Amino acid sequence: MSEAIRFIMGAEEPLHYDIFTHAAGPEGKLPLSSDMLLNLPSGDLFGMSQNVGMGWKPDQLLGKQVLILSTQGGLRSEDGTPIALGYHTGHWEVGILVKEAALEVSAMGGLPFAAYVSDPCDGRSQGTTGMFDSLPYRNDAAMVYRRLIRSLPTRSGVIGVGTCDKGLPAMMIALAAMHDLPAIIVPGGVTLPPTVGEDAGKIQTIGARYSHGQITLDEAADLGCRVCATPGGGCQFLGTAASAQVVAEALGMSLPHSALAPSGQPIWRDMARQSARAVQWMHKSGITMRDILTDAAFENAMAVHAAFGGSTNLLLHIPAIAHAAKCRIPDVADWTRVNKAVPRLVSVLPNGPEYHPTIRVFMAGGVPEVMLHLRKLGLLNLKVKTVSGESLDHLLDWWEDSQRRHEIRKRLLETDGIDPSQVILSPERASSMGLTSTVTFPIGNLAPEGSVIKSTSIDPSVVGEDGVYHHIGQAKVFTTEKQAVSAIKLGQVQEGNIVVLIGRGPSGTGMEETYQLTSALKHLPFGKHVTLLTDARFSGVSTGACIGHISPEALVGGPIGKVQDGDWIEVRIDRTKLEGSVQFVGQGEERFSPETGAEILASRPMHQDLAPDPNLPDDTRLWAALQAASGGTWRGSIYDVDRIVETLQAGMEALAKSKS
Repeated sequence: MSEAIRFIMGAEEPLHYDIFTHAAGPEGKLPLSSDMLLNLPSGDLFGMSQNVGMGWKPDQLLGKQVLILSTQGGLRSEDGTPIALGYHTGHWEVGILVKEAALEVSAMGGLPFAAYVSDPCDGRSQGTTGMFDSLPYRNDAAMVYRRLIRSLPTRSGVIGVGTCDKGLPAMMIALAAMHDLPAIIVPGGVTLPPTVGEDAGKIQTIGARYSHGQITLDEAADLGCRVCATPGGGCQFLGTAASAQVVAEALGMSLPHSALAPSGQPIWRDMARQSARAVQWMHKSGITMRDILTDAAFENAMAVHAAFGGSTNLLLHIPAIAHAAKCRIPDVADWTRVNKAVPRLVSVLPNGPEYHPTIRVFMAGGVPEVMLHLRKLGLLNLKVKTVSGESLDHLLDWWEDSQRRHEIRKRLLETDGIDPSQVILSPERASSMGLTSTVTFPIGNLAPEGSVIKSTSIDPSVVGEDGVYHHIGQAKVFTTEKQAVSAIKLGQVQEGNIVVLIGRGPSGTGMEETYQLTSALKHLPFGKHVTLLTDARFSGVSTGACIGHISPEALVGGPIGKVQDGDWIEVRIDRTKLEGSVQFVGQGEERFSPETGAEILASRPMHQDLAPDPNLPDDTRLWAALQAASGGTWRGSIYDVDRIVETLQAGMEALAKSKS
């Protein structure tokens, strides 16, 4: 026997060969009727055999079937210790929510099913080729979720459990497409911050800070060990994961005060049972996703996103959910209108001004508390239906006088010494503290089709008294994030520079996140005096003068791909009027108007190093082509089947003509 066979096969175990070749099968009888045998499809009948084969009692097979989908990842033992790790804490404990929901379905006489499509971690893949699959994963997962739902044709409703950056948006897209089904989202909650230490956003800068001598090796090791203080839930900041939870609740897809609950705790577990009861109530009342997801519901979601100061990644996800729901897809004009009308009211990581973790936002009242303020301002559509079976107006009436609200807010003051009104602010208090509206969409000769910046998170110390961030600086051009990060660590990026990262949009990298850059700039002393321009996107925890989604992207001929080292660029962001521009205005000693700059750019060749990343997977190349045919990032990087088919047919016809 070879050494390899001996190592792999192990010692002989004779008892393993005592194999049975048949078994008696489950006892009892299927609850069949003559009508069922005559009229049901064979799949429904065989499904009953499968159900008892898995151990379900035959006399309990006729209850309403509820499918519970989740992003569960990893394998936990009963006591919670890991057997096989998941990719992130966000999906590590959601199996507990699945179990609680399933037990409640069973207690109500129903028949629970569970299926899982796990998700990647954007934090784990930052700066790696794993990021090339991040955004494309969302569409793939949504497709698989929809296929799983349709593959159980006997289901009466769907419960979707999800937490993080791509898994939860994928779940929302999938459920939004189930127009005629009762469905509900159960947000997977948040992890707690360490009693002493750093949050999961800041900890991702230990490499940059160590390279500049800000922390020691021992400090980096210690802080990094303690940052995820509890084993489950999304990150402690209002990044994409937390913003998606907030939006799910604002759309009416989740129960009130369910977003940002502390993973693993009783109030979080109870949320799953409540959601199971809600799906039953929806089924009984004839309420489906078509009733919940309306144009008015999406207006509410955009308003709540603005009030929270949510991640710019939701500009990709909300349109995709709207497309799946067959609602109007919001455009830049809609986002601008909403953000001009809605004040930011939440003081939270990463935006500030006080850096409260997301658990404190939950304790301060979460989404319904913010909605109370927005209702007083007349900024909500109050007649929309929610998965609670109530209109939003009635739901907020309940919340305002509920024991839950008063006890939770009081608990925050008792445990952390924090007044809830310092976390979720009144409009008057928010204004007095200098909170500004959330996003701005700069245009200019470098972004003729637009770009986006979370303008509320620009460091106030570099903003003028007139509310305008104005920066004229020389470009430092990079074609990979690795080059740019290395330059920052080596001190080659300095105060006053404008970092231009090109070729990292959908066609180059699958539109990677560039949080390595934004986080380093935030936590280095000179970083607030540096502006970042890119056709890539940013993590929800990103802050600063960081302008992304620049369109057209460099690899499809966008002028951003023609910028050269030393070019003079002018950036102007008005945080009050939510207006901005990104202009090429000079080269060498010469200065000129934006119009002249546009003419010079038009005559220039593309950057000599501009090319798709050599490691870009074919799967992502296909995604980039399909989403481009569907309208690109400003329509949410969706798959619009009608537009894709039309494009393919036109292409095939053109090819046929060229060969004839």
